[in-house]
Amino acid sequence: MTKARVMAGDTFRPKQIYEQVAERIRTGIRNGQFGAEDRLPSERELSTRFRVGRPAVREAIGALQNQGLVITRRNAGTYVSTDAMELLVAATANHAADTDPDFSPASTLDLRRILEPAIARRAAQRAQPDALAEHYLAQMDSITDIADPGQCALWNESDRLFHHRLAAMTGDPLLEKVADVVAHSMDQPLWKRLKDEGIYEARRVQLYASEHRLIYEAIICGDADAAAMYVDQHLKRVGRDMVPR
Repeated sequence: MTKARVMAGDTFRPKQIYEQVAERIRTGIRNGQFGAEDRLPSERELSTRFRVGRPAVREAIGALQNQGLVITRRNAGTYVSTDAMELLVAATANHAADTDPDFSPASTLDLRRILEPAIARRAAQRAQPDALAEHYLAQMDSITDIADPGQCALWNESDRLFHHRLAAMTGDPLLEKVADVVAHSMDQPLWKRLKDEGIYEARRVQLYASEHRLIYEAIICGDADAAAMYVDQHLKRVGRDMVPR
């Protein structure tokens, strides 16, 4: 009897929940359940229908937006794009679905809430100022119009690199290496989309910039408890804005 062989390069990876939800919606578009320009059910309705949490639905919608299959209008809902079917056909022909998916932003936030308070505590033990962290703080303070694409990109980059810099402030190269993975997840299109949708007001940006300043000041003052607390509070706010429960 011929033994089955695993082809070189073949791998098996369990799909993240948001990927499964996105595929169910794509199937609905393919079979006509969701036609061009149709309004999708609300996040709450989709959550009930698919028996998943709202964060997974929010992430799935964001992934579909990045693929151009749906369009979300603030305070009006999410609609199937007029050319969604053509995009799906083209994606199938080009094997676009074979590309590596983004990490779930909700999972990234869960990891950050475990990791980053500990990083802040370790950095506070050294209590040393950091020129690069201060540079990123200044860049965040300079943002006046988050709706401007250039300023929005600067905000995202400064935020991402500031949090990565906290790991460098510990002086531990292994922690910094772990932080590289987190920084990469914050540079993925799905994370950026959900963040841009959740943080779209100037006052929200100012609040985030102030929270970053509190974290930094607690670290350089050597107050480990305050630094960890400020990081945890900040990440809770990020979660509420990006992927509300």
